[in-house]
Amino acid sequence: MRIPASAIGITVGPREHEVDARWLMAYAAALGESAPEFFDTTRPGGILGHPLFPVCYEWPLALDVRAKALPDDVAVRGVHATHRLTVHRPPRAGDRLRTTATVAALEPRTPGAYLVLRMETVDAAGHAVSTTEYGSLYLGVECDGAPHPNPLPREEWEHGTLSSHGRGQGEGWWSVDVPVALALAHVYTECARIWNPIHTDRAVARGAGLPDIILHGTATLALAISQALRRQPRGVATPVRAVAARFGAMVRLPSRLVVRGQAPRPSPAGAVVRFEALAEDGRPAVRDAELVLAP
Repeated sequence: MRIPASAIGITVGPREHEVDARWLMAYAAALGESAPEFFDTTRPGGILGHPLFPVCYEWPLALDVRAKALPDDVAVRGVHATHRLTVHRPPRAGDRLRTTATVAALEPRTPGAYLVLRMETVDAAGHAVSTTEYGSLYLGVECDGAPHPNPLPREEWEHGTLSSHGRGQGEGWWSVDVPVALALAHVYTECARIWNPIHTDRAVARGAGLPDIILHGTATLALAISQALRRQPRGVATPVRAVAARFGAMVRLPSRLVVRGQAPRPSPAGAVVRFEALAEDGRPAVRDAELVLAP
């Protein structure tokens, strides 16, 4: 199986999405949020959306690209490997957004083909709302193509041992256990409107070679982001400028996550919070993760 170089540049969209309070609240509820900023529709300026909410309106574009660029037997081999999100401004209730997705890069890795999908979302006036680089690894698949301008370190895929596991300890790090309920993948599927049957259908998951249904990578990342924000002086209302993370171990249901992170550190881009999430077996499910906080 091979992904040809001609996949690079394939574009789908724009797709239009109407963001309403119901969708924003449902996503927050799926993550176990309880802060009034996510639910109080009388709040001046309206309710907040979770920083990772853009994955909700981006998902249909990811499916569109897979349908256009990849054969079915290749598409089912994809796993979410990397995520880079830039929040130009938070999506709000009442927004009518348009998202376009383009295959931005394709490069071989030892486990398979690494494909980066760039998704750009604008509002009705054409102003940027979010930009995401969504990296997938297609296991056992070969490819042609050109490398990404900001690639993953090759040794991470070559050896499978480079990770943040073990770094989140010692002075300056906080740690918290986060329970993962049996039904969380089902709740997240419906509230986010992100449906992939490996997360909700045991027969499909096992047919794809998984031990059982697993939690969505974006759900795992969102849970970790929530814990990081709760430790900031402004709590969940802390504005986020960017998110970057890599994915690793699967998260089974039910289980628990250990989320660990550091206090913000200054950088030219803004205050940066490093964090990670470990699966129940201690392996990193989210690693090398950073939040860039807006002023």
